[in-house]
Amino acid sequence: MTVVLDGTRLTCEQVHLAAHGSGVLLGSTDRAETSWQTARALSGPRYGQTTGVGANKDVTVEATGLDLLRSHAGGGGPLVGEARARATLVVRLNQLLVGGSGLNPGLLPVLASAVNRGFTPPIRTYGAIGTGDLTALATTALCLLGEHPWNAPSGPGDGVAPRFPLTSGDALPFISSGAATLADAALACHHLRVVFTAMTAVAAHSFRAVDASLEPLAHAVQLRPEQAAVAADLRALVGVTAPRRVQDPYGFRAFPQVHGAALAALERAEQVVGEELNIAPENPLITGGRAWHNGNFHSARVALALDALRAALVQTASLSAARLATMTDPAHTGLLPFLAERPGLSGVMILEYVAHSALADLRQLATPVTLGSAVLSLGTEDHASFTPQAARSTLGAAEPLETVLACELVTAVRALRQRGLPCDVDLDPRMTDRPLDGDLDAARGLLPGLAGPLPAWAGGGR
Repeated sequence: MTVVLDGTRLTCEQVHLAAHGSGVLLGSTDRAETSWQTARALSGPRYGQTTGVGANKDVTVEATGLDLLRSHAGGGGPLVGEARARATLVVRLNQLLVGGSGLNPGLLPVLASAVNRGFTPPIRTYGAIGTGDLTALATTALCLLGEHPWNAPSGPGDGVAPRFPLTSGDALPFISSGAATLADAALACHHLRVVFTAMTAVAAHSFRAVDASLEPLAHAVQLRPEQAAVAADLRALVGVTAPRRVQDPYGFRAFPQVHGAALAALERAEQVVGEELNIAPENPLITGGRAWHNGNFHSARVALALDALRAALVQTASLSAARLATMTDPAHTGLLPFLAERPGLSGVMILEYVAHSALADLRQLATPVTLGSAVLSLGTEDHASFTPQAARSTLGAAEPLETVLACELVTAVRALRQRGLPCDVDLDPRMTDRPLDGDLDAARGLLPGLAGPLPAWAGGGR
């Protein structure tokens, strides 16, 4: 599915699709054209055009934009992956279509061509603190100028690298954006949406494995819409159980409350990131016949939303680890401890350790970046949101979260099989004591598919 970019409707899912090769198609460039024509007619002081940048804002300069690009292209650390680099191009392209940059719109089809032909800029990991992805975009600009090599596509192509003769006046307008950060945030939100949906399906297997009561999922006890939605999905997936206890442990009883809160945090993050994908973060903003100097490049609201999301991940992942522990207990399954094949063997004992190892990483990644700040450029830039760090941490949280869920799924499937209950998950059926790393890899690979249609054993509609 080709993603149409017009500056108004780009979503996290579309960033994911375009980052992984769907291709993009340019919509109207009228607003970008208007902004460019306005910028060409302006006179008087303008930041980054007639002045230096940062602490040099009061220094009068003339045509130093290309030097600005060369001086700001010095990121550090490893290169980001191809998908993240391509997503950066997609996001910046969409932002430029919003209008407000004053950039030459002739660049837009060149950027679209780079995306569609598989060329990506060599963006390094470190260099941004939440006030613009200067190093990433300056590097991209040098690629366009032919001063820095693109990462060429791995497949067949014509080998002709994208080029555009950026002028001094195009320099600051091109790099005045947090496009790389928003790209990471969008990719993270999309990935976590898939994992969150799978989590409900994993929990359904656990509910059936221990005959958990469905009373906590009843519509009558749900207090909030997101809680009710989670409970309804889980009821549909679990079907009918024969509860053995008046009340189950929190891992089962509080699932709608905890996972519902996490889902609300994800929806808030998706909303914030989606809005930021379709606005002009330019400084100065060229609109209404003039240049407006502003702080729209500052991404505090994105950082706050992502910090809240990662905290919510820890909560719902902790509940997954709790369900895993319950399923290893004979009091809840009627089976041997740790679902062993015979007395004294370890069964899935090690999976608790693996889950809590991954959970520890999730807690570390959940440390709020918004508690920090920085004073830079001789005190001129005296605050920072560290949104790039929030986005990278959120992107990195998917792996340990999937690992926790994989541990729960392997355990639930084993319990269901030992109890002779229906189970449609294609995992190794052997119950012998053996390495379970392959099982975990397989379970992680199955998670996206668990978000699909209801299994045959489920007893109701969504």
